[in-house]
Amino acid sequence: MKHHKTPTGHSVHSHLSDSLHAALKRHCQHTGETIDHVIQRALAGVLDVEHHTLYQVSTATALVQGVYQGCVTVGDLKNHGNFGLGTYDALDGEGLMLDGRIWQALSDGRVVEPPDSATAPFWVCIEFEADRTVTLASVTSWDHLLSQLDALRTFENLFVAFRIDGVFDTIHYRVACKTEHGVDLVTATSHQAEFSFKNCQGTLMGFWSPSYARTFNIPGYHLHLLSADRQHGGHVLGIEAHDLTVQVMSVQNVVIALPESPAFLEADLSGDPSAALSKAEGAQ
Repeated sequence: MKHHKTPTGHSVHSHLSDSLHAALKRHCQHTGETIDHVIQRALAGVLDVEHHTLYQVSTATALVQGVYQGCVTVGDLKNHGNFGLGTYDALDGEGLMLDGRIWQALSDGRVVEPPDSATAPFWVCIEFEADRTVTLASVTSWDHLLSQLDALRTFENLFVAFRIDGVFDTIHYRVACKTEHGVDLVTATSHQAEFSFKNCQGTLMGFWSPSYARTFNIPGYHLHLLSADRQHGGHVLGIEAHDLTVQVMSVQNVVIALPESPAFLEADLSGDPSAALSKAEGAQ
């Protein structure tokens, strides 16, 4: 094994068996990850070294254009993180990923664990490992929550993962309804199901994304709820709470796996989706 330092890190030259090298190439071709990323992630796991990488499937612009065909399985998503969110084929509900398990919040109010064969057209996940933990004494509204989360972010140009645990005095959330492929996101979410509960114990999971990421991710905050009894969940719209435990994790690396479906390859992804995302992500 040979090793030398480069301006951006260290380069290590090693020898792999033919079978291991072939398996590594197949994995990268299937997932879209680089060989460097796979090796760093594997070494980080073996050596118990923190390696903050966000794994994303497809882009927000594609979602806005109605590209809802599932392109990655639930089983495969579990190989890329233990925490995150997304949606399912044909926009059938909200995706919830917590502690390595994945749930599907449906528009009829149910929450189920989908089979590993179920597919997702859009997903964001990470191997969650908090940089720090704080307590929010009081949250009086959605905007009040976001202002307090803003104070916990160190930089404007890094992604941030947030896990928020506690009892929510009131929680208001929506669940997308299954729709036809090709229907734009604003139209598809114009008839979303909305729910409100009081004294709901659970977890909010999600991310803050920088504004420059608006063409491939959802800029700003995106949080989903999963109740402690696993009976309620969805995309959070409003909240009141007290004594919430917030875990914060900065993200330095982003990997995007792009679909190869005709719908994605032929879609016009040149526009700015910000206005459509803002409308679709809010309450109706």
